[in-house]
Amino acid sequence: MTEACDNPSDEKGLVEYVPKASASPFLVKTYMVVEDPATDEVISWNADGTAFIVWQTAEFARDLLPTLFKHSNFSSFIRQLNTYGFRKVATSRWEFSNEMFRKGERDQLCEIRRRRAWSNKPLHNVQHQTAPPKPLTDNISQHQSDEDQRSSSTSSSSDYSSLICENKRLRRENGALNLELEIAKRKCKQLLGLAAVCEGINGEKEEEENGDQGPMLFGVRLMEVQSGVAKKRKVEVI
Repeated sequence: MTEACDNPSDEKGLVEYVPKASASPFLVKTYMVVEDPATDEVISWNADGTAFIVWQTAEFARDLLPTLFKHSNFSSFIRQLNTYGFRKVATSRWEFSNEMFRKGERDQLCEIRRRRAWSNKPLHNVQHQTAPPKPLTDNISQHQSDEDQRSSSTSSSSDYSSLICENKRLRRENGALNLELEIAKRKCKQLLGLAAVCEGINGEKEEEENGDQGPMLFGVRLMEVQSGVAKKRKVEVI
């Protein structure tokens, strides 16, 4: 009996029987969209694969979030990252990092745990307590409220910065379009002026030609009619 229990193969079988913890669906979906090369223009890994960057927040919220999480709220996505211990590691761009979220290390996702809304603290005996302690539910609610306020303030500042950047980009595009429109108007005006000049020159040439040959009546030059009448008179005189 002891030999059967000491068999290493039996111990290996027991270890394999114990199920491994599975990664959160939120982490798996985020890892998949970061890993997908088709979305590199919107979201991708950084240079060394230790963090991921959301390059285009508007396109990410509009096109990718609804297909992954059935919403298009970029602030909600950031709050989810915060609950799993992700940190924003750059001030000039949306770059997030977690020690267990690395390129090519998908098996480490199961090590990332969702942070609790509150943590158990050791209770100490307090002597000469004058006021009764607050209920535990009140402490939990207060802690959750503080967490929500911090998350809300972080997401609000992030949204404000994103809107400012988007507004600047739209202003630049609008200025470029206005400049192209002015150039097109000037070219059109120049072409109309050139067409008017050409039309005037052609009209003057036609007037000169008509003046040299004399006026016409029913398609016949009056000069030709007059010369024919004169010849006829000469014949009659003879």
